[in-house]
Amino acid sequence: MHLFKTLPLLLLTLPCHADPVAFEARPIPHHIYEGGWEHFVGGGVAAFDCDGDDLPELYAAGGEAPSRLMRNRTGGPGGALQFEEDTPDALSLIGVTGAYPVEIDGDEELDLAILRVGPDLLLRGQGDCTFTPFEGMGLTSGDHWTTAFSATWEAGQSLPTLAFGTYVDRADPKGPFEACDATLLYRPDGNRYGPPERLEPGFCALSMLFSDWGRTGRADLRVSNDRHYYVRGGQEQMWAMEDTPRLYTEGEGWQPYSLWGMGIASRDLTGDGFPEIYLTSMGDQKFQSFDPAPGGPVWRDATYDRGTTAHRPHTGDDGRPSTGWHAAFGDVNSDGRDDIFVAKGNVEQMPDAAMKDPNTLLVQQAGGRFVETAAEAGIASMARSRGAALIDLNLDGALDLAVVNRRAPMELYENTGAQGNWLMVEVTSIAPNRQAVGAFVELRSARGVQTREVTVGGGHAGGSAGPLHFGLGADETADIRVIWPDGSSSDWRSVAANTQITLHHNS
Repeated sequence: MHLFKTLPLLLLTLPCHADPVAFEARPIPHHIYEGGWEHFVGGGVAAFDCDGDDLPELYAAGGEAPSRLMRNRTGGPGGALQFEEDTPDALSLIGVTGAYPVEIDGDEELDLAILRVGPDLLLRGQGDCTFTPFEGMGLTSGDHWTTAFSATWEAGQSLPTLAFGTYVDRADPKGPFEACDATLLYRPDGNRYGPPERLEPGFCALSMLFSDWGRTGRADLRVSNDRHYYVRGGQEQMWAMEDTPRLYTEGEGWQPYSLWGMGIASRDLTGDGFPEIYLTSMGDQKFQSFDPAPGGPVWRDATYDRGTTAHRPHTGDDGRPSTGWHAAFGDVNSDGRDDIFVAKGNVEQMPDAAMKDPNTLLVQQAGGRFVETAAEAGIASMARSRGAALIDLNLDGALDLAVVNRRAPMELYENTGAQGNWLMVEVTSIAPNRQAVGAFVELRSARGVQTREVTVGGGHAGGSAGPLHFGLGADETADIRVIWPDGSSSDWRSVAANTQITLHHNS
């Protein structure tokens, strides 16, 4: 059964073309991600609705400063963005590098996985943005330096499988170089977690994502690693989530690939239903297109063909290489073509990298190439940016932007230039996997088929939960269906543009 919740039409007299992208800076309570070398990385933000009004809150890591919850006080759909700091004691934590919203216990309240320099935490959402530690679940965390996270639901389980990516083993006296720590995999045993499996070798993970890349019904774990500390012999990783996880091999199509990996974003941009990958790095950023023909995990570099290198500052006079962190796909002008946002900033005082390194917004053109537009759009901040959230914060069908900065105030931008038609789709299921993680949503319109995979993870140290955004351009109607995690499919249904709908799976 599919339940539709429709919001009022907000954009009834739109032109048939999309105007240039434009954002306006909005005030947000003062918050800075700060600290020593353990907080050169991290600085994520979680975007999710924790008080039931459909407006997403922002929970920002603080490093050596307390993390903070910014409550969304925007005055209804289309209102100017307004936030106030209102952090409960359970969320006012020191040592936080990032956080991800994830529904753990199937009670309809989003929970939080909090990454720290120190013990990681799973906090149970109790409504009205209150949280308490989970009790009796068995998950214990040691004193790690955690910088990456992802979650998935494996078949037949009552709890999600969780992966925490640790960076450098601070207890190794020979470190920090060549002292990369392991990825910790928590698989449920009934309604509890046992000790984690150590996925080794670990190569200093800074981002990871469970994704059903081959549309087989099983999500595997992709890990992006920072070669600054693994120095030699390491590479990007893809773990096959078999009974005993193992790394994919070159014989299966996986290509050895090393970079200063910071973030992962995943989205089908070719219309074939398989996700492409965008990887941020110190230096050029990498766009890889999936090739389904070999039948294995094969991504082919298309960075230069697509114009997505974003390898140097696009404004200012600093010509040294860029450093990319959080990456996100999203259709910022709702023209039916996904764009790419990249948060950028020097690690600290890296002399070979740009110090004035503006954030990037790559807007996709009709031919599939991307054009840098951050300066024209008003979001080319020169701060040392880290985590970000590209999400509709005021329910007007346009993707807004929040950015966490290191040693500089957090920034908030309202999207005021998106002119195309849109659709917001909330996907829910019954317990235990109420978020329908692993589902694929397909939207069919005159422009072709757009596909969204429901995932938890990726980016840099933070993620979002909420309705999926589709741009429709001039199209006024579309057809939609869901392929659910159990493999069943809904019927195609016609929907009108400029509405929010909810699709629910009850079996």
